[in-house]
Amino acid sequence: MERYARRGGPVLSGAFSAETVNSATTVEDTANTAEIAFEQQGLQEGLSHLRRRLRRCDLRAVPEVRRALRELLAHWGRPGRSETAELLTSEIVTNALVHTDQEALFTATIGPRGLRVEVRDFEARRPRLRIPNPDEGTHGRGLILVQSLADSWGVRMHGVGKAVWFELDGGAA
Repeated sequence: MERYARRGGPVLSGAFSAETVNSATTVEDTANTAEIAFEQQGLQEGLSHLRRRLRRCDLRAVPEVRRALRELLAHWGRPGRSETAELLTSEIVTNALVHTDQEALFTATIGPRGLRVEVRDFEARRPRLRIPNPDEGTHGRGLILVQSLADSWGVRMHGVGKAVWFELDGGAA
């Protein structure tokens, strides 16, 4: 797993972890296993969380996930943090839907350390942090935003695919 601090350098893994999924399982089995494990972890730790399965290539999911996240974060963090979370969520959800031809799993967890958002897809190709080209319009800026605005972020490879995640500290509300 690679993990990055705000300035882009590697940092140690945090308390949020997920099981690596056996590569012999199907996408549907993997999705169900991840959802069950996440739900059990949340119940044990008293965390607030949100889960959504994203259909492949369904960009209508982006505003739906943002709306659900906004509701989850209604009373979380200092001013502006939930808007930052929505923006970064849009970026990693859009990347998963545009750059893979698979469905994806979205999870958001509010815990003692803050907010963790993760999008798990089933494509083994790693995302690339690129310097935006002015000729490409708005393309190529998503991970730059994540790197710039998240307190930490990273990519965790799985037997089947990867998870792109970020964390935000809510600070005093």
